Amino acid sequence: MRNSIFVLFIGILISLTSCRKDFDFETSNGGLGFSKDTVYLDTVFTNIGSSTYTLMVYNKSDKDIKIPTIEFAKGQNSKYRMTVDGMTGDNNRKFNNVELLAKDSLYIFIETTAEIIDANPTDFLYTDQILFDAGTKQQKVELVTLIQDAYFIYPNRENGIYDSVEYGLDENGEVTRVLGRLLQDNHPENGNEYVWGNDKPYVVYGFATVPNNKILTVNSGARIHFHADSGIIVQNGGTLNVNGAPSATDALENEVIFEGDRLEPGFADVPGQWATVYFQEGSKNHTISHLTIKNALVGLLVFNNFENPIAIDNTKIYNSAAYGILAQHAKIDAYNMVINSNSRGVASLACIFGGAYNFTHCTINNERSTSSHVSVLLTNFVLDGNNNSIPEDLTEANFNNCIIYGSNSRQLLISKDASKQFEFKFDHCLIKFDKAGNQGLINSPEYQFDDNIHYVNNLIARNSSEFKPQFLNTQKNQLMIGDDSAAKDAANFNFSTGIFANDLLGSLRQNPSDIGAYNAVVFPEE
Repeated sequence: MRNSIFVLFIGILISLTSCRKDFDFETSNGGLGFSKDTVYLDTVFTNIGSSTYTLMVYNKSDKDIKIPTIEFAKGQNSKYRMTVDGMTGDNNRKFNNVELLAKDSLYIFIETTAEIIDANPTDFLYTDQILFDAGTKQQKVELVTLIQDAYFIYPNRENGIYDSVEYGLDENGEVTRVLGRLLQDNHPENGNEYVWGNDKPYVVYGFATVPNNKILTVNSGARIHFHADSGIIVQNGGTLNVNGAPSATDALENEVIFEGDRLEPGFADVPGQWATVYFQEGSKNHTISHLTIKNALVGLLVFNNFENPIAIDNTKIYNSAAYGILAQHAKIDAYNMVINSNSRGVASLACIFGGAYNFTHCTINNERSTSSHVSVLLTNFVLDGNNNSIPEDLTEANFNNCIIYGSNSRQLLISKDASKQFEFKFDHCLIKFDKAGNQGLINSPEYQFDDNIHYVNNLIARNSSEFKPQFLNTQKNQLMIGDDSAAKDAANFNFSTGIFANDLLGSLRQNPSDIGAYNAVVFPEE
C-alpha cells in the first residue's frame, strides 16, 4: 500500500513539472529597468584602471525573458569592460541571449582603462553606451569617465628586475631597499623631474628619490598622487622645497596637495593609501609651505635630522594611518599647522629619541578613542630589539598657542629617560588631559600643569565638557574653531605677531588672539 501511494505521488509530481513553463524564456520586449540611466566612472589617470562600478538590470514583468544582446556601442573597440552576473562574454564586451527570470535582476560590473588620446579633446571625457537588445526595442545606459593626463614617475625595469633605492637598516643592521628610482634632470618623457609644476598632475609609483646635492621643488598648485606603497625619499644631502601659496577659492588652486592615486569619492578619506615623505639622515634645508597631505601611512617621516631643521608653515596633514608626523632626533620649526588623525595611528605628532621642536599656533587632534592613541607623544629615547632604552637629548620642545585635543581622555603622552636632557614647555595651549582617567600619572612631574616652568597659562580640559575647542567638523577635517570656543582670546599675543600674524586662512590675528591654527569664527547655521 505504501509503495502504491509513493508511485502515485511521483506520477503526479512528474505530470505537474512537465506542464511548467518556468524555463521557457521569451525574448525581451524592451521593458527592462535600470538602477541608473548614466554610470559615472570617476576620474582616472591615463592608462590606469578604474574602480569597478555596478549597474543593476531589472525584469519587472511576470515572464522569464531572454535579452538577445548586451554590448557596448563602440563594440570590441570600447575602452570599457563589463561582466554580466559573473559571465565574461565575448572579451568582456558582448553577451548573447542573457536569461533573466521574472521579477528578478542581474548585476553588471563595469571598469575602464583609457588614455587621454581616447577622450574628447574639449572636455577630456570618455563616453560609451551599454546597449540592450536591438532595433526598435533597444535600450541604453550611458557611460561617462573623465580622464586626466599626468606625468608618471615609476621605477625602470630591466631583465625583469625593477629599480630600487635604499630605505634604511633592518634590525640586523642590513640595508633594506624599496621599489623606486632617482629623479632625473632630463627624463625623456617628464623633462626636469626636479621641478614639479601645476600644468598636469604627477603620479608616483614606488619612491621618487632625491639624491645628494639635488633639490626637488614642488611649485604652487601642484597635485601629486602616490600609488600604494609609494612616496618620496630625500636622501643624505638632498633637499625638498614645497612652495605652495594661499588660495582665493575653495578649489585651493595655489596649494600643493599630496594624496593617493584613487580619485573616487569612496577613497577621499581612507587612511594608508600610500607610504610617506621620508627625510633620511643628512637631508637638509627643507621648507614646506601651504601643503596638504592626505591619507598616507605616515605623513612626514623625519629621521636623525637634528642638525638640519625642517621649516613648516600653513600645512595640513589628514587621515594618516600611523602618524601624521613621526620625527626621530629631528629639528622642526612649524606654525599654522593642522594634524587630524581619525584612524589607527599611535599619535598625530610623535617626537621621539630627543631632538629640538618648536610648534606655534598649531592644531593637533586625534579622534581615536582608545587610551593608546594620543595627539602628541614626546620621548627622549627609543627601544632596541631587546626593549632596552637608547636615550638622546631633547634640547627643546616648545608648544606655543597650540590646541592638543581628541576623543581619548589623554591627548598628551610624555615619556623620558632621566639620563638625558628633557626640556619642554607648553605656553598658552589648550590640552585635553583628564586626570580622573589617568590616575597613575597624577603625581608624575611631567604632568604638573601648574608648575609655571613647563606649563604656562594653559587650558587643561579634564573632561569632554570642559574647555571645548568647538571644532567645526573633525570627521571632515574641518578644525576651524567657533566663536564660543574656549580657545578664543586665550592665546599669548607675543606668539601672534611677525611671521605668526595671520592664521591658516590668511586672516590677521587680533589682540587678544586665539589658540590654534585658526581664528575663531561664527559658524554658518545648518
